[in-house]
Amino acid sequence: MILAVGHVKGGVGKTTLAVNLAIARAREGRDVLLVDGDEQGTALLFTELRTTELGAPGYTAVRLQGAALRTQGRQLAPKYDDLVIDVGGRDTGSLRAALTVADTVLIPVQPRSFDIWAVDQIAALVTDARTINPDVRAVTVLNAADAQGRDNDDAVLALREIPGIEVLPLAIGRRKAFPNAAAHGRAVTEAVPRDAKAVAELQALMRALYI
Repeated sequence: MILAVGHVKGGVGKTTLAVNLAIARAREGRDVLLVDGDEQGTALLFTELRTTELGAPGYTAVRLQGAALRTQGRQLAPKYDDLVIDVGGRDTGSLRAALTVADTVLIPVQPRSFDIWAVDQIAALVTDARTINPDVRAVTVLNAADAQGRDNDDAVLALREIPGIEVLPLAIGRRKAFPNAAAHGRAVTEAVPRDAKAVAELQALMRALYI
């Protein structure tokens, strides 16, 4: 399966989710390729830190951008069980290319107005991509969700109004476990001490994506 984690807006937590999903799939025995399609290269920087900390990342990582993401992504896909593509932050050729090769695109959204408004932009890109990749599944998930208050519910209601995008019935909370684990080159599923809620949320996301 080719999963693209992307958005036209930065700061939504897409790289954090991409690396956590790649590690979780690898820990299940899958042969995983993590593709860094973001100009900032954060996923590769994380992989370098992980290699330093653990000796080996447990997955393969490459950087592909623009048209190369489409052409080489298609060539590499049969060699791996899973591809996870971290891409976006703005409307780029890399993001558009990823949408044309992905089986599923995951759009993380924080329950904030600017983030929600930006989903309309990526929904339009998904619509364009479906002329080439008609079966791509586009899903959005609340990320860094609030522990309480109405913002989460209001965000979900707004997202459900956007055509062509599926809203997952779950949320990833705003938890320190994610950045704390990343600082040591680890996923939340590997971190000690273990944050049971963060792990459960990631596992729920996995089940929703890999059906």
